[in-house]
Amino acid sequence: MSIATQLHEPEERIGHLHAGEEIAPSIEHRNGDVAARRRTSDIQDDDDEPTPKRKKIRSSTSHLKIVPETLDLRETLKARTIVYAETLDRSKPFNRAQLEVWARVLMNDMGLPEKYLGFTAVMIGNAIWRRQFLATPFERRMLLLPHCLKHAEGCPAEYTQFGLDCERCGACSIADYKVKAEQLGYKVLVAEGSPIVLKIIVGGYVDAILGVACLNVLEKAIDKVLIAGVPSYAVPLHSGDCHNTSLDESWIWEVIDKYEPMPNPRVTGYVSIMRSANRLFDENFERLLPRARSKTPETAASPLGKTEDVSYDWLKSGGRRFRPFITLAAYDAATGGSRLKNFESSDQQFEFSDAVARVAMSIEAFHKASLVHDDIEDDDLFRYGRETLHRSEGLGPAINIGDHLIGLGYKLIAASRKELGGDAAGDVLERMAAAHIKLCDGQGAEMYWQSKPTLDFTPVDALQIYALKTSPAFEAALYSGLRMAGSVEKYEQMIPQFCRHLGIGFQILNDLKDWRGDSDNKLVAGQDALALRPTVMMALAWQAANAEQRQLMERCFFDREEEDSIRFNRVRRLFEDLGVFEKAERLIEKSRDRAELLADDLESDEIRQLLYFLVDTVLSDEEDKDPRGSMPKPSSVLVQLPVTTA
Repeated sequence: MSIATQLHEPEERIGHLHAGEEIAPSIEHRNGDVAARRRTSDIQDDDDEPTPKRKKIRSSTSHLKIVPETLDLRETLKARTIVYAETLDRSKPFNRAQLEVWARVLMNDMGLPEKYLGFTAVMIGNAIWRRQFLATPFERRMLLLPHCLKHAEGCPAEYTQFGLDCERCGACSIADYKVKAEQLGYKVLVAEGSPIVLKIIVGGYVDAILGVACLNVLEKAIDKVLIAGVPSYAVPLHSGDCHNTSLDESWIWEVIDKYEPMPNPRVTGYVSIMRSANRLFDENFERLLPRARSKTPETAASPLGKTEDVSYDWLKSGGRRFRPFITLAAYDAATGGSRLKNFESSDQQFEFSDAVARVAMSIEAFHKASLVHDDIEDDDLFRYGRETLHRSEGLGPAINIGDHLIGLGYKLIAASRKELGGDAAGDVLERMAAAHIKLCDGQGAEMYWQSKPTLDFTPVDALQIYALKTSPAFEAALYSGLRMAGSVEKYEQMIPQFCRHLGIGFQILNDLKDWRGDSDNKLVAGQDALALRPTVMMALAWQAANAEQRQLMERCFFDREEEDSIRFNRVRRLFEDLGVFEKAERLIEKSRDRAELLADDLESDEIRQLLYFLVDTVLSDEEDKDPRGSMPKPSSVLVQLPVTTA
């Protein structure tokens, strides 16, 4: 009997995966917000959810990312997008798919070839955001420049943790832009990429972005910045060859020093709620969760205060606080979306009631507790870029700290019951407990499999474990926010189904990151694979492998006499030969498709837009790295140009 059969629950059914079957996502280019969101896939599900039609995957989009060859044509197209943007509805968040729909309409009207699609979409985004960008004070803007603008030969600048330390040498245009922007008050970052940009924006230091990048990078990054609501003005590079490239410099100069106040509210976005989630831990933490045994440095260092002190530090530090954001955003969406719609300036801060805030914090406490225990069970080396707790504090103390965090989660919910009411608090508590049990079931199944490992398991077995391990935290966070706002009867079926697809896609994406090292989390590439964890990629490889290849897999996974690096590279090459990485990426697209189809059917615009944003954020691979390529770069090397990441 397979693991999936042993753990089978009706609400956790996973779609059948057939050997050699193509999984082909696409976008239906229709007018309208919902139509623009729909993608398709051809894995057949055995549940009663709607099954989208099969369409062939578009293998490459490079032919759609050509910058118009002449300045006259670029200027003409930019001018037309400004006029066209005036006819568009700017009251709702929009994403890359919607931009593509609009771009096709305009290009058809102008008689332009399809190759300019990417460029036209960027220009429409600029036209929509221009006034809001110019209404942002200089000191609240960020200028992002790619390193490929520098002269590669003889450049005296070196990379720091914040990007290129550009000197005023006059050898390239970077210095010109940088000096002018800094004089005006901009924050300036010259880098190949850095996750620090997201922290800067969410932390409240930046409200708008002026960025330069090639169309390929802009395509990868644009969804988050658009739906998050960060006004961005992008200047596309003329090519994407990343070596002494060029751009229309006048396009930077015509906006960099312009400031035009605008009385109308900004387009909706989630940055304000992201910042609210951050403030729970950065500003309001000690008030919402007062210390009992570690109030002073002396008591914190004592045996009695040490557990609380480390637990509080672990809860406050590290991670993106995304689950608390989900809870706050869901509550806001279910109560009309006032914080999403009415955010007008960087000085405006929307706070949530203490009860809502504490419940949001509780989901982070439960999540952090599960990570402490998961790291112990998997003997992981790093978490959030530092040593895992069982390595820094010891095994016993780490187990105890994880238990302490669970207690803090229950304490936070209990402190909210008076304001929320007994029924709502009880429902939230029940969903948190159910999520905890499912997580333990999934983790237990994984450990049971590891105690008697075999490669003869199916992708469905792996996906079942994923659904139990990863989805419940998303489900608890989303449910809690909606339930605190009122009845969730009409969402009872949607919530677990949506979060199942979200969690499965997220876990597969995490598996891909394991093959290249994850600088934001686990720093060692191949850690999960070599530890013989039942991943979907391992199952896909076994399913597709012939007898000889299966023998090779068994030697790589079970022969521990060889060095880890040798085994890692052999498995990676085998996965590449079997197309495992591509299949995993298609499974992520399948999860995205299923989740978006569920969102499409919701009546509430606010909740539907939130679910779209969650899909775009959770299932977006921020790091543009190929797991089949060379060994991962050291964590100090910056990756992914963050021109429009938010």
